[in-house]
Amino acid sequence: MKFLRRLLLAFLFLYLLPALASAGWWYVKERPGSWREADWSSANILPKPGDDKAAAIYVFSATTGGMKGAVASHSWIVTKGEGDTTYNRYDKVGWGSPIRRNGYAADAKWYSNRPHLVVSVKGEEATRLIPNIEKAIQSYPYSKPGAYRIWPGPNSNTFVAHVLRCVPQLGAVLPPDPVGRDYLPEGKLFAIDADGLDMHATLYGLLGISAGIRSGLEVHVMGLVAGLDIMRPAVKIPALGRFGV
Repeated sequence: MKFLRRLLLAFLFLYLLPALASAGWWYVKERPGSWREADWSSANILPKPGDDKAAAIYVFSATTGGMKGAVASHSWIVTKGEGDTTYNRYDKVGWGSPIRRNGYAADAKWYSNRPHLVVSVKGEEATRLIPNIEKAIQSYPYSKPGAYRIWPGPNSNTFVAHVLRCVPQLGAVLPPDPVGRDYLPEGKLFAIDADGLDMHATLYGLLGISAGIRSGLEVHVMGLVAGLDIMRPAVKIPALGRFGV
């Protein structure tokens, strides 16, 4: 009983209280009432593609809309080949064609929320990795209509996390708040990144752990992630994000 009590207290302080605090702040914050009222225009983060000849890869994350925004964000991938005059943006969405290409501006706001740049790679390294990213996108098993579930996954963040695991040379993991990032495709309970430096164990995205060079140590409960980043010292707090270097 003492162990269960401590476990309950740990859940309360590590997961529930941050989520409730974020929900309270989100409730009183001014925000769009619906997707029709939201601003989906460019946040003007990226240079115009024709002004920068170098190949580039970007991964973005932005707080989502409705009350989901209290604890969750949406992520996507942007690529540009060397000399290209346009970006290619890839999102997984819950309507129409699930893997949406160029449905929005590459650095567009999401439900009026300014996106956060998770990682960027440019130049020769980007040229080398873009074919790997395209291959990972093609291999994503939930690419047909109807293959979307907002929680615990597979959703937009499941898609981006799949690509990051398949192309570990990008050197990135999604921040703590993209709910669905820990759902492993095809119902797998265990996975190791392509380079063997990160491992993931999960019970269908509901309860699990990630550990390794990029992930540090993470424990996810019901889609909420808490953890420590070792290589770039930081703490990961459910619903609130990553705080550190």
